[in-house]
Amino acid sequence: MKARAAFLVLVWCLLLSTAAAAQSLPSAKPEEVGLSSERLGKLTARLKADIEKGVIPGAIVLVARHGKIAMFETLGMLNPEAKAPMTRDAIFRIYSMSKPITSVAAMILFEEGRLALNEPVSKYIPKLGGLKVGVEKPDPSGGKPTLELVPSQRDMTIQDLLRHTSGLTYGFFGNTLVKKMYVDSKVWNDYPSNAELIDRLAKLPLANQPGTTWDYSHSTDVLGRLVEVITDKSLYEFEKARVLDPLGMKDTSFYVTDKSKQDRIVEPFPNDRSIGIDADFNDPRVAQKWESGGGGMVGTTMDYARFAQMLLNGGTLSGKRILGPKTVAFMTADHLSASIAPGPLYLPGPGFGFGLGFAVRKDAGVSPLAGSLGEFNWGGAGGTFFWIDPKEDMLVVFMMQAPKQRVPYRAVLKNMIYAAVTKPAAR
Repeated sequence: MKARAAFLVLVWCLLLSTAAAAQSLPSAKPEEVGLSSERLGKLTARLKADIEKGVIPGAIVLVARHGKIAMFETLGMLNPEAKAPMTRDAIFRIYSMSKPITSVAAMILFEEGRLALNEPVSKYIPKLGGLKVGVEKPDPSGGKPTLELVPSQRDMTIQDLLRHTSGLTYGFFGNTLVKKMYVDSKVWNDYPSNAELIDRLAKLPLANQPGTTWDYSHSTDVLGRLVEVITDKSLYEFEKARVLDPLGMKDTSFYVTDKSKQDRIVEPFPNDRSIGIDADFNDPRVAQKWESGGGGMVGTTMDYARFAQMLLNGGTLSGKRILGPKTVAFMTADHLSASIAPGPLYLPGPGFGFGLGFAVRKDAGVSPLAGSLGEFNWGGAGGTFFWIDPKEDMLVVFMMQAPKQRVPYRAVLKNMIYAAVTKPAAR
């Protein structure tokens, strides 16, 4: 009898723990956390005006400071064709905001001694060893350049994957000969498994010598495969067990196969579905083999806010520790040395370096955007964006599905939200 009672108590405690993990972050009035309601209201008014003009279909803005949500605005339409209004539990394609989640998964293995950042990726994925590098040679007579394949000076490391210095690239940003080979070979268009993607990447030349150039790439997809190889689990299985479930991120996944959730998926305007060359919005209702650690996840604003708050807290949330605080600090330091070139499309922008999964602000000035030294961020090609500011003890999650507007709104958000900070964070 006593054993049965003890068992029931244990079950009850587990249920309470799960419920606590899944709940929203606490809320507060903006003034209670040093923000101006009036000034945040100006951002709301700006977004409403743009929605009425048809610039974007809808959006969600969440601002949290000192662990409390001060702004959680839903605006416009979840689905412009169905005229469905935006809801707080709307599910967005977060694309490259998947990268920080995959990076955290890899760093869990780092903390457990199951990988080291200076190890070559080929130790775990032999096919990615000894790759050639494509070097464009101009035609002296003015004709088209040719591609010369030269040996790589070293194999890419795990650190290279995390900071985008692996030599890999993406085909849908830019028009170099190697990038065109990525597009022509349709590396990912049929949603291969992570293992199949490696097979395809291994047959293509690298765009740069490993460790020499920051180039946005399939690096985080390879990192996701690395997690699979080391853990003998699918990427989603590992992330669900070690990151998503502990943080209560119940709507974050790679696909939305639950029909009861599918009407919550946010859609863009019909004429704004392209995220790059030969790359359009996917349909997450249809499950595929590919679990893209670099860009395949969907999720809600609150799910991502919980993930961001965990990072801001130094790796813990609601009594669940995902990473140690020293590891989070290590990830959010700049990992680009002076010898690493920024590359022709340096997405972090001026004033920013890059850590292990995030752009990291190195200077209080330099960037044309407002912000603080040590702030870290990233965004998704569909229009989503987040940043975490440890100095101000603040995080922001912005969700929309409007790829044409993704860059302009990042400036609007940063400048207007920082303008709403009226009291410095307590030291």
